[in-house]
Amino acid sequence: MGCVLLAMSGAAYAVTRTAVEKATSNITQTTLIDDDARAPRRPAQPSGKKIEGALNLLLVGIDVRPGWDAGARSDTIMIVHIPATHDQAYLISIPRDWRVPIPANPATDYRGGTDKINAAFEFGYRGEGTELEKRARGFKLLAKTLHAQTGLTFNGAALIDFQGFQSVIRELGGVDMCVDQRASSIHLAYDRKGKIVPIKFDEASHRVFDLPPGGKVVVHEVGCRAMSAELALDYARIRYGLPKTDYDRQRHQQQLIKAIVKKATSAGVLTDLGRVNRVVTAAGKAFILDTQGVPIIDFLFTLKGVAANDLVVLKTNQGNFAEVKLNGISYQRLTEESLDMLRAARDGDLARFVADHPEMVASKTADSADSADQDRAASADPSASVSGSRPPGR
Repeated sequence: MGCVLLAMSGAAYAVTRTAVEKATSNITQTTLIDDDARAPRRPAQPSGKKIEGALNLLLVGIDVRPGWDAGARSDTIMIVHIPATHDQAYLISIPRDWRVPIPANPATDYRGGTDKINAAFEFGYRGEGTELEKRARGFKLLAKTLHAQTGLTFNGAALIDFQGFQSVIRELGGVDMCVDQRASSIHLAYDRKGKIVPIKFDEASHRVFDLPPGGKVVVHEVGCRAMSAELALDYARIRYGLPKTDYDRQRHQQQLIKAIVKKATSAGVLTDLGRVNRVVTAAGKAFILDTQGVPIIDFLFTLKGVAANDLVVLKTNQGNFAEVKLNGISYQRLTEESLDMLRAARDGDLARFVADHPEMVASKTADSADSADQDRAASADPSASVSGSRPPGR
């Protein structure tokens, strides 16, 4: 989600630099990447200068909420690659079930082993310390794991949790999304009055519970519509019941990011300076950033030319399963072609790789929320244009 803040503020930079500097001054910053995973430091230069060369940014989303005792595995792992021309952005999702060696982490007494890559965050997060310290440890071990497998180094990093993500979308006033396949929620339901309420899901039995009397789970029907923050994020989190499970979820998460960037850089937002300030302030509270000492304003200046339409979504494994089962546990592996794609990002040669492998580019059909599609969806179900699904009794 760091790309959302950078794209939003980058566009706002053209409106007023002073306002953006003020709004981003309260963003939490700490070291999220160290050791070999950290890109070589850039030469010091005056603030407000364009950063030279290609950039790789590591974005991680986690779901840690008050009162939960479910650890802190990373739900979302994405790489944003910006070529040296700074006129394009490529978004790559890493399958969270990718089976990889995870290095030892003496800070948490973890001795190392082989597991799903999203477990790396948990093995770094566990133990004593403030929440910020624990999250930074988890991110560092995840970045170190990813570097060991791909050779990628990172120029910056962003960490966001579920609640922070929702607050940014809420300040934007929701986003336009296209639902490409019917999806039943495991997180939200409607009560008998049509009010959205949270529910819980048991992974062992694959059943939801805490469903209110007379209520029904939220179901996202096929079609394009405006979605609230709550429903857009819910749709992007669903994997159970979808044909390609986590690969479908990855695609929907990428679609949501593109929708956020598009909304954040739209004229309706950027011409309202009060709204710009609220959105960037919400983002500042939601993110933890590591810019490696480079002023945030320099990232904004460098990336201000990257618009939503310049965000190219790429598919690992072409969006298909590459399953490995061990002791009854299902893992994913990355195909050699997918590893070549990550190496191209490492070497600053991703544009050429994409030109040679167009099959790795996600279809634009799912996220092309044009007005005609939205009109058809609204006429078919008036409530869908706002809610994204149908409450009980409709």
